[in-house]
Parts: sequence; structure tokens; C-alpha cells
Amino acid sequence: MKKETTIAFIGAGSMAEALIAGMTKTLYRPEQIIVTNRCNQERLRYMKETYGVQIETNKEKALKAADIIILAMKPKDAMEGIVSIATDVSEHHLVISVLAGVSTDTIMSLIGKKVSIVRAMPNTSATIGQSATALALGRFANEEHLAIAETLFRTVGIVTVVSEDDLHAVTGLSGSGPAYVYYLVEAMEKAANEIGLDRSIAKELILQTIIGAAQMLKTTNKPPSVLRKEVTSPGGTTEAGIQVLEQYHYQEAVIACIKRATERSAELGKALVPTAINHTSASSSR
Repeated sequence: MKKETTIAFIGAGSMAEALIAGMTKTLYRPEQIIVTNRCNQERLRYMKETYGVQIETNKEKALKAADIIILAMKPKDAMEGIVSIATDVSEHHLVISVLAGVSTDTIMSLIGKKVSIVRAMPNTSATIGQSATALALGRFANEEHLAIAETLFRTVGIVTVVSEDDLHAVTGLSGSGPAYVYYLVEAMEKAANEIGLDRSIAKELILQTIIGAAQMLKTTNKPPSVLRKEVTSPGGTTEAGIQVLEQYHYQEAVIACIKRATERSAELGKALVPTAINHTSASSSR
């Protein structure tokens, strides 16, 4: 990718910040990035002060300077946000969406042009360059667009390419995945407090336990079920703990959690489809 490439973020929330934090640590200079949002000037000032990026309240001006547009607004603001920039998006732009559940066809309908779109589902670990990102091509995007998106998201972690139909599942699994791990850590910290461990000691032990387990999964060829059994001695402490998790249907709860998040991703997309169709019809009738 050319160093002079300019990227405009539409939206300045947590995902935009995570991506900007990761990108400016590696391939991109802060001045290559422009951030705009709907109305939160304080948030824009924070982004400028923290990361050195350009900020712009005039979306038309931001998009005119941009080669790549990253849609990073909240899903509930997606329709309004996309429609607000539609006239300023041209076919020379590469549009990258990190909007959960919103299809490339819906985005294209709201923009009203045959624009090149790549959908991405990173996660907030992008902040430290450890995101797991999946990419999918829209109808008018090609391999060159995919290569640009891959280069961009490799600055914040690993990248895999999937069909767009699989992105709902990716959203439920890895897009929301960090929150599931944080929720587990919350529970472990509460348990540590109840069994009398000092908070700082407990935190260090918990974090290293999770890091070590993840490294074991990554560096060995053994499936998690085998690694679990290797830790679980008959009649021992681990077996006693696992039995309680089984009583509370721990695995079933995690599976249901991921399935529900996947369903919600699909619901978010479907909610925008009638709006996109109506918007397209209204535009064509003018």
C-alpha cells in the first residue's frame, strides 16, 4: 500500500479507536488518518490528542481527502451514518465496513452506487495488535481491494478471509469473543476474593494462567479436550472444579452465548434491509 494513502474513519467509538491505536503503531502515520463522527466534538478532540490523527467535522471534506473509508459507527447509527455520506462516496473509494451484521448489499443500497466494499470483523484486541479479523468481499470488490484490506488489518493482528455468509458466525465467535474472556476473568477475580487471595496476586495468577493456556493451545497439536484431561487427575482438585462447571452446564452456556451473538448479528442486518430498499426506491424515483 502506498504510504500516502489516506483513511477516513466514519465513527470514533471503541472499535475505531482500537484500529487507530494499532495502525498508528505500525504501518500508518497519524496524519494519514482522518476521524469524523456524528456530533461528539469532545470525542474527536480526544482522538487527536491521544493518537495525533486528523479530525474533521465536515464529512464531505474528510471523504474528499480519503482513499479508504472505514465505516465504524455503532450499528444503531449505521443507516443514518451511511446515508449522510452517500453523496460524497465515489466509485474510486474503497469502503471497509466493521459494522456488525450489516451486509455489503445493504451498504451499497444505502450509498446508491456500485462501490467496492470489503466487510471486516476485527475485535478490540486490535488496540494491542492482537486482533483476530475476518474479511469478506462485496460484489464489486476485487483481489486488489482484498489485498489492501489484508495489509491494513494485519497491522492490528491476524487476518483470515471468509465468505460474507460466515461473518455472522465470526461476529458471534471472535468479534464478541474478548468480552467472553473478560467475563470469565471477572468471575475468577470474584472467586479469588471469596477464597481470600490478595487482589494483586490473584490478578497476576489469573492473567498468566490464561496466557499460558492460550500458548499451550497455540504451540501444541493437542486439542483442548486432551489438554484438559492432562490437567485433570482422577479424584483431584481440577476434577472437582470441572464437575461443578458441568453441573452448571458451563459448555452449553458458552455455546448458547455464541449462537445468540451470531443470531443478533443477523438480526441487526435484517433490521436495516427494509430501510435500504426504501432508500434505494426513493432515490431512483427522484
